[in-house]
Amino acid sequence: MTTFFLIVFLWIFSVCLHEFAHAIVAYKGGDTSVKDKGYLSLNPMNYLDPFSSILIPTLVLIMGGIGLPGAAVYINTGALRSPVWQTAVSLAGPAMNLLILFFISLLIAASGLQGSALGAALAFFAFLQATSVVLNLLPIPGFDGFGAIDPYLPTDVRITARRMAPFAVMVFIAAIFFVPGVSSFIFGGCFRIAYILGIDPYDIQAGFKAFRFWKS
Repeated sequence: MTTFFLIVFLWIFSVCLHEFAHAIVAYKGGDTSVKDKGYLSLNPMNYLDPFSSILIPTLVLIMGGIGLPGAAVYINTGALRSPVWQTAVSLAGPAMNLLILFFISLLIAASGLQGSALGAALAFFAFLQATSVVLNLLPIPGFDGFGAIDPYLPTDVRITARRMAPFAVMVFIAAIFFVPGVSSFIFGGCFRIAYILGIDPYDIQAGFKAFRFWKS
């Protein structure tokens, strides 16, 4: 049970850092409204919505060990100085997850925690960061990867994609669970990223098992 609460706490903190990264780049890019909205404070209450930020991501996390960011900062893209800044804002969130992943991998290696209960928990948390990076870089409406290319698309495509975004995300998550091959493709890439950074796949699996303590 300790692993469960540790992972949930760390995940919420990482979501705040993800959204803070979006906000700080938007602020530098010309959207000063993010400061007035409290997005530069790292206060979780300014980012989190009980349904889309806590309930749904936690359920997805419990069911499949997927790091699905559920918070959002509302950026005034019209205030950004150029499409390049809009792309930078979109990519800032996944970049933050990648930095967290690097930091956790270095922490595990430097502390000699491999094979321990804490090491397994941190390995699973690092894997969640890998899933967040991979998912967010997909060019699917609703994910940051699509936001990065959005400024360069025809206006009608952008409008349609934004309307479809909530449904596109849910359909894709459902595909991970129910469409053969999708899960192995996504998780395979995430495991490879974690392995390259020196994170033991067995520790990841042990951390996931400890996280789902009710299955033990």
